[in-house]
Amino acid sequence: MNILVTGGAGYIGSETVRALLRQQHRVTVLDSLEYGTAASLAVEAGLPPELVVGNILDRPLLDNLFKTHQIEAVIHFAAYKRGSESVRQPARYFLNNTAGTFNLLEAMVAHGIPNFIFSSSGSIFGNPAELPVSESTPASPENPYGLSKLLVEQALPWYEQAHGLKSISLRYFNAAGASPDGRYGEDWNLSHNLIPQVLKVALGKAPSFSVFGTDYPTRDGTAVRDFIHVSDLAEAHLKALEYLFKTGRSTVFNLGTGQGNTVREVIQAVKQLTGSDFRVYEQPRRPGEAAAIWADNQKARRELDWQPRYTLEDMVRHALQAANASIMPPAASSSSPASRATDG
Repeated sequence: MNILVTGGAGYIGSETVRALLRQQHRVTVLDSLEYGTAASLAVEAGLPPELVVGNILDRPLLDNLFKTHQIEAVIHFAAYKRGSESVRQPARYFLNNTAGTFNLLEAMVAHGIPNFIFSSSGSIFGNPAELPVSESTPASPENPYGLSKLLVEQALPWYEQAHGLKSISLRYFNAAGASPDGRYGEDWNLSHNLIPQVLKVALGKAPSFSVFGTDYPTRDGTAVRDFIHVSDLAEAHLKALEYLFKTGRSTVFNLGTGQGNTVREVIQAVKQLTGSDFRVYEQPRRPGEAAAIWADNQKARRELDWQPRYTLEDMVRHALQAANASIMPPAASSSSPASRATDG
């Protein structure tokens, strides 16, 4: 199958690209390289996928790409994803995440490409009244990032009604970890995800760590999130693509482990694995962050025959292995990196 992966040079996108190539799919990657790197597209054997550098807002680029490539499906990762940043810069998120996706969908419709896998987010649920959240839990995003994803989800059924475009939205929660062999992981110079931020402090590559919010109504006062291994997410995208071609049914799936961990529990897991007892600074809550959220993943288990394989400890260990295989500069300032609960 010939697949276009937007944002395919990023963290989750590149892991999915490698999984697609292992299944002998033909892959073209479209990425602006604002947060992705060409180096992330290295593969174990054979040639890397074709990389087209550009933005999903560039309609002539999309038209040319679809004219010159026999694309059968699009897996769409390209988006900004920092909840707290979206509160400060809402236009940036609605322009890129929402308008950019509509631009991509319009190009797909114009060129007769009918299959779309959308990288959505558990952030659409905001601060839910009941846990865990299922696919039918009411959406109530707490920040523009979550709303930028929800608006696309809400538009997709109308695209199917008007144009026959089939889609699956994958609402994944907090992506974490690295490839289990330790060869591929996040670029920590670009990542604002929680586990890399804590690991950088533990390894002496950042000066200090701050927890934003220690008075949430949770078991230890810090936010609770559902951390899901990046390789488990990649597998789910392959299964969703297979499901879409097999059934022709549009739907949504929650992708999480089905349990939550607090920020303090993540910190403790890093301390135990690294043996580093670094200091943690406590700061007030930040706007746009939910107190607790984790997924009900039964629908994905049942209909996609998918289940997460890796634990929080696995995620921390794999991230550490990938970090040890790369070179990171040491800490150079006294500023405190911001802990982030909403990574995905």
